[in-house]
Amino acid sequence: MHERAEHVDDPGVAHTPRPRVLIAEALDRECVAWLAERATIDQIAPGGGGFDEALRRAEAMIVRTYVRVDRAMLERGPRLRVVGRAGVGLDNIDVEVCAARGVRVVHTPGANTRAVVEFVLGEVLDAFRPRAAVDRALAPSEWAAARAAAIAPREIGELTLGILGLGRIGSAVARAAGGFGMRLLYHDLREITPDERNGAVPVAIEELLREADVLSIHVDGRASNRGLVAASMLGHLKPSALLINTSRGLVVDAPALAAWLRSNAAAGGRAVLDVHEPEPFGTDYPLLGLANVRLTPHIASATASAKRAMSWVVREVWEALAEAC
Repeated sequence: MHERAEHVDDPGVAHTPRPRVLIAEALDRECVAWLAERATIDQIAPGGGGFDEALRRAEAMIVRTYVRVDRAMLERGPRLRVVGRAGVGLDNIDVEVCAARGVRVVHTPGANTRAVVEFVLGEVLDAFRPRAAVDRALAPSEWAAARAAAIAPREIGELTLGILGLGRIGSAVARAAGGFGMRLLYHDLREITPDERNGAVPVAIEELLREADVLSIHVDGRASNRGLVAASMLGHLKPSALLINTSRGLVVDAPALAAWLRSNAAAGGRAVLDVHEPEPFGTDYPLLGLANVRLTPHIASATASAKRAMSWVVREVWEALAEAC
């Protein structure tokens, strides 16, 4: 990504100078075009030619997942007044330093909820209700054998879903899973009112782990959550449990999870991880090569609708710039 967009002033804002906005990671084209009608934009990734100069001149900067906005980055952008994150969490933005420098931070907290919920429920279905296809004509005996092999031991509604973190996405997962009749348990540090639980019942962390057939992790990336899901926690899980992490890679102790997966492979224990630390991971990633783990490349929110919704952070950036004038 390395291009600049210059446009004539929008008639509605012709009386004010056009602000400069640096887009450091790819956004939806429609959203970029909307912003380009109102501001002078530079689309340059860090390390690209002209990035440092564009950052020095920028009054706003928009990032997605992998560009970190820290003290060093902010010092290179002395004119920055707004930082926008096209996404939900703010783990890659030092919010405290931004506040200290008078830089407003905006993001799109609800933009990918539906997409992540679909991903989680899809993984549950794949794990507990696999659906073998037929790609050739079968003899009657083969047909009967295929039908017999496809019998799932349990229906989804007979499973207990444990949700670690009943925030925006966790509560939406509960609502969707409730439609299958799953038993819903959750653990969260916050006190959550009954009308916000979508049928999930609060329990202690040990009970959540002990009872869950599926553990879905939906906690944030605060420092205290690093390594939260470690050996001490995994030891409480059923040997046959399915663990799904779509929250943050840092939350799961990868070596500990690898050890748990090896120990419980015969019992049906398995995991799906969509987020990792680091991203992309290298050949030394402890979870590589395990038959009972599914690793996906941070795609839980990878729908066109979700990507576009996150890219509409450009509106928040524009409004914040207008308010700062």
